[in-house]
Amino acid sequence: MEATAVRAVLARAPGLKAQHLPSLISAAQGEIQRICEARALRQAEIPAATRQFLLSPDESALRADLEWLQTSGAQVILCGEAGYPPLLAQTTGAPPVLFVLGSVEALRSAQLAMVGSRSPTPAGRATAREFAAWFARTGLTVTSGLAVGIDAASHEGALLAGGVTVAVFGTGLDRVYPPENTGLATRIRECGALVSEFPPGTRPLRSNFPRRNRLISGLSLGTLVVEAARESGSLITARFAAEQGREVFAIPGSIHSPVSRGCHQLIRDGAKLVEEAADVLSELNISLTAEGLTTKAAAADSPPVMDKEYEMLLDALGFEPATIDVLVARTGLPGESIASMLLILELEGRVAALPGGRYGRMPT
Repeated sequence: MEATAVRAVLARAPGLKAQHLPSLISAAQGEIQRICEARALRQAEIPAATRQFLLSPDESALRADLEWLQTSGAQVILCGEAGYPPLLAQTTGAPPVLFVLGSVEALRSAQLAMVGSRSPTPAGRATAREFAAWFARTGLTVTSGLAVGIDAASHEGALLAGGVTVAVFGTGLDRVYPPENTGLATRIRECGALVSEFPPGTRPLRSNFPRRNRLISGLSLGTLVVEAARESGSLITARFAAEQGREVFAIPGSIHSPVSRGCHQLIRDGAKLVEEAADVLSELNISLTAEGLTTKAAAADSPPVMDKEYEMLLDALGFEPATIDVLVARTGLPGESIASMLLILELEGRVAALPGGRYGRMPT
């Protein structure tokens, strides 16, 4: 059997773990294409169900997998091969097989996982985008799960900065989930990689996503949680990171915000509190490889000087959402003027309209 076909069969083998691969390869005398031969399988130390499947693989599934691999240009990598991510290989339960679309080299680069709420605040979304862009400029690869919300904002921030980003799927790579991020997935493939342990055709089952989260943290030096509710799946990623011996970081938020409570819990449990992106690099002992570029970019993006009334309005808004009536009481300005000023500030990206007639400041 041709080596690519063997890899595709191994990806579907029930009970196969990364620790079984050395025995299989040794029994095949180091030749991957001979792994599925009966003699090699009799000698290999593998579960009975795995052996039976490899002796009689699903031929129709194999044909479909090989056709997809050929048309898509995807690569299949076994744990222990040169292209397999070294950090992931060190983790307990590392997947035996990975499917990759895009740059395999991106998976071997220094990565930082960024995860968070699927329903973030506008400020949280902007924070994720800005932090990801900053990390990308320093040379870190930003890794996330392609979900709507913080995940997507993190990928977008890295792409906007001209950096590298990796998206880990909870489905086969032939299915983008959620489908509304199909365009984003295409851009990520061009500037990084899409990766999954699941073979083509795998649907977005609920049980797949904790496994995806374990890959996100396993690929990365650390995991940064931007916004998360107490029951957020992002906390699962953070737990995996801690179990894998990786750093866990969390950005604090408002005590009144439900999507800050998960981050606050992580901090209480020992996660590193992050106020600025440089805090993460300091903890990871990574030097700023693009400090000059970052400084120049920050200077170029600095907002213009505003009129005193606008400054007063932003000061009155503080860092907690407020209604126009509250702002009238704090500033003494007429409600009509405040409404007009808020509209201008919203168009400039300085504030965001929130549910309940409230407005919140965006990070600058």
